Amino acid sequence: MHICIAAVGKLKETYLIAGVNEYKKRLSPYAKIEIIEVADEKTPERASPLEEERIKEREGERLLAHIPDSAYVIALAIEGKMKSSEQFAAHLDELATYGQSNIAFVIGGSLGLSRRVMARADEALSFSKMTFPHQLMRLILLEQIYRAFRINRGEPYHK
Repeated sequence: MHICIAAVGKLKETYLIAGVNEYKKRLSPYAKIEIIEVADEKTPERASPLEEERIKEREGERLLAHIPDSAYVIALAIEGKMKSSEQFAAHLDELATYGQSNIAFVIGGSLGLSRRVMARADEALSFSKMTFPHQLMRLILLEQIYRAFRINRGEPYHK
């Protein structure tokens, strides 16, 4: 399975970089993991709704440029569907079973994802109704993907 995580912004915090690298290493026996970082736009402090939409559109164009037509796209969005870890694992297993071996997760910037990215997505997934920093979301997502593979293989993993 090939899993791509396309995200707005570059990780700068060493603890996040270390965590992402650790989960990429742990995932290497299960899947090929690719992380694509696209530049984020500077958002003025008092940006109008129109300016915010334009920013999301520019970031969205950069994200979409890296997503192959053949990819099954899962957008991480607060308005998406919430799943338990077991449901998420079952869903990844089902995608693989039915030939979706190229999955792209998309993480927007601080303003979220553009309409075009959401339209391209095959589904929207929410980890919580809470808002998380988009940089931290990469680490959380990788941990849940790792947990899903362990669940699907019946391998032990802490609860």
